[in-house]
Amino acid sequence: MNFDRSIARLIDHTILKPEATRADVNKLCAEALRFEFASVCVNPFWTALAAAELRGSSVKVCTVAGFPLGATSTHAKTAEALAAIRDGAHEIDMVMNVGALKGGEKDPVYSDIRALVQASSDRGAIVKVIIETALLTDEEKVLACKLAQQAGAAFVKTSTGFAKSGATAADVHLMRRAVGPSMGVKASGGIRTLEDVRTMVAAGATRIGASASVGIIEATAAAQGS
Repeated sequence: MNFDRSIARLIDHTILKPEATRADVNKLCAEALRFEFASVCVNPFWTALAAAELRGSSVKVCTVAGFPLGATSTHAKTAEALAAIRDGAHEIDMVMNVGALKGGEKDPVYSDIRALVQASSDRGAIVKVIIETALLTDEEKVLACKLAQQAGAAFVKTSTGFAKSGATAADVHLMRRAVGPSMGVKASGGIRTLEDVRTMVAAGATRIGASASVGIIEATAAAQGS
């Protein structure tokens, strides 16, 4: 299949549904190897399995911390991240403390992110901060992005996929303006088609989270006539 590898390398091939089985994760990893996705994103229980399946490849292992609510303690999120890194994770998608941000408590939001960044970067992993845009005003989205950037995160990410809505081009554009050109922006939640991917990239996304990744890549092959 003559697919577009430049698109594939933007995608975190994702399975975060609670009912995912070992067979589902094995299939996810096999697809990631075939299409050369940027990473697989799995729940922490499956991190070691994904790391074993992908060992020696260019595909990274991504997992989540404080998922999906973001309301666990900093200690719990950090412990979760450290355990995942020991199991082979290269990237940690942490959920910001949304309630603290909405309540105007900037310091706890910053220190929560900073603790994970420090713990992860010391061990060679990066942090993406899920700000859950569906629950925030535009002003809060900008503040969340600024705090994540100041705390040293590598990416800001739109959504968990478990809120009332996912990524929008308007939110990605707002986030890109907030962080400037040097920080990653990950669009995630409801991205199902090649056109969705192109729209998010045009708005400023540098990574895409999707569970419909194979269909997206197959669409690139069809567009190339193969």
